[in-house]
Amino acid sequence: MRAGYLKYFGFASIVFLLTLLLISSGCYRKRPSDKPPIHLNPNMDRQEKYKPQSESRFFEDRSTMRQPVDGTVARGYLREDVEYYEGKNARGKFINKAPIEIDMNRMERGQERYNIYCSPCHSRVGDGRGIMIDKGYLPPPSFHTDRIREMPDGQIYDVITNGVRNMPAYRHQINPDDRWAIVVYVRALQRSRNATINDIPEEMRDKIK
Repeated sequence: MRAGYLKYFGFASIVFLLTLLLISSGCYRKRPSDKPPIHLNPNMDRQEKYKPQSESRFFEDRSTMRQPVDGTVARGYLREDVEYYEGKNARGKFINKAPIEIDMNRMERGQERYNIYCSPCHSRVGDGRGIMIDKGYLPPPSFHTDRIREMPDGQIYDVITNGVRNMPAYRHQINPDDRWAIVVYVRALQRSRNATINDIPEEMRDKIK
């Protein structure tokens, strides 16, 4: 009887030690495993999908990258507000004033974006003598000429969006709201160079010499 107990407990001890050894060997590895971890409840975490530039056997042209279906617009890209997105009215004419609310936050945003994207050529004061002109670029026109000052806001927005002559388009680098913020800041630069006494608050005019 005693020998039976000893035999039973000896066998249980061996099983326990083997189990402990297997568990500890699974927790400690000398190198990362090449096998993916076990995922007991995958749900929809992993799905069959095509990767960019991969081949497809479903489509005749064997390409997985598809053109949008004709007549469809991706969500978030239905740009019905023509004045805001194109700077033009329903008749295709440039709008005179930016269709946004102007405040100090937007002005500062416009200044920041202008200094990043525009000042290398136009300079920080808008006179067309930015650092790139010293590198051989053709100088752009000064913002302080009558022609640019009389441009509608929508036309300046259009130039930022689509470019003109030597100036490249910035539609991909600058979003629409930031383009309008730049337009507003350009107007501030123009006014700073062409201000009159009437642009100065009355209580400060006596301090101007």
